[in-house]
Formats: sequence, C-alpha cells, structure tokens
Amino acid sequence: MTITNLTPREQFAAGRLPLRFTALFLGLTLYALAMALLVRAGLGVDPWDVFHLGLATHLPLSLGTLVILVGVVVLLCWIPLRQWPGIGTIANTLWLGIALDLWLHILPEFHGLALQLLVLLGAIAINGLGGAMYIGSHFGPGPRDGLMTGIALRTGLSLRLVRTVLEVSVLAIGWLLGGPVGLGTVAYALLIGPATQFFFRFTTIRLAS
Repeated sequence: MTITNLTPREQFAAGRLPLRFTALFLGLTLYALAMALLVRAGLGVDPWDVFHLGLATHLPLSLGTLVILVGVVVLLCWIPLRQWPGIGTIANTLWLGIALDLWLHILPEFHGLALQLLVLLGAIAINGLGGAMYIGSHFGPGPRDGLMTGIALRTGLSLRLVRTVLEVSVLAIGWLLGGPVGLGTVAYALLIGPATQFFFRFTTIRLAS
C-alpha cells in the first residue's frame, strides 16, 4: 500500500505512526550524514549538492541553510504541478538542512586517497539506507523527488528522462557556480540506485489496510 498521494490527515490514519516517524527522521538524519561525509571526503558530491555548494561560494549562508532554501523554492514549483506535499516532504525540506549543518560541525575533513575513497563508499551506502528509510515511511517524497515525479506525471515524459534532465541541469549550473564535481559525483550517480534498492526491501514499513 502506498499513501504518498494522501492528505496529511489520511496519512496519520494509515497507522504504525511511532515506527514510521522514527524511520522518517532517522532516515533523513542518515541522509544528511551521508551528504556531510561526501563533502568532507573532498572527492565530489551528488548533483544537487554540487548546486548547493556552488551557491555557497557566492552566498554568505551555511550549506544546510541553502539546502532548506532550495527545497522551499522547489516545493513552490509543485503548485502548478498540483502536487500535494506529505508530512515527509515538509520534514525533508526543513530537517535535512538542519541535520546537515550539525553533521558538518562535527565531522572533520578526511585526507589521504584511501581514506577518502572509503568515506565516499560509506557515504553512498549510508545515503542509500537513509533514503530507503524515509521513502519506506510512506510520508511523501522529498521536494526534489516530488518535482521529478510531478513533471513526469503532467508531461507524460518518462521519469528516467525527467530525472536525467533535472540532475544534469543542476549539476551543470552548480559546476558553473564553482561546485565540486569529481569521482564522488560519478560514483554517486552509478551506485546510489542499487544501494537504495538493496536497503528498500528491509526498510519499507507495511501499512494497515
């Protein structure tokens, strides 16, 4: 059963709330940890964070604050698409940036190629686990994922094509703004799908009928 298109009241009624809220916020916290690890590894980050870091080179704001602001702007783009945000959408928009700044405050930079590669691979695995947990909580997609699905739904284009165009676009803009593109960017693009799919089978919460 999927409830990502239900109203917040209907989502509350679907049951298993303590477990689902735990999965939601733990998943988002792990997702933020993975983002911070990718930044500290220094080998390149995922396309959206290339964009966020590109903005950070021009704006006197923390990376987490920029993640929140971009999330809000993307969420506003849902309006013409007639997308309905879920509880998880709002939590993703706000908590991800807050948790990211907390992790960046705690984590040091990593040096030495072997250690950087190990952190990179660990970050992708943690990202896959965190993403699978918050998606599996059935509280709605994040603002960026919802934008992709909304455009695909309204235009009739394939989700793969829409996702590719959006991520290549934000990657290019972020790179032009000075965001870091590197081995980590390529590794993330290739491995995040399989990583999320692997953990999804263990983290999806079965809902009441």
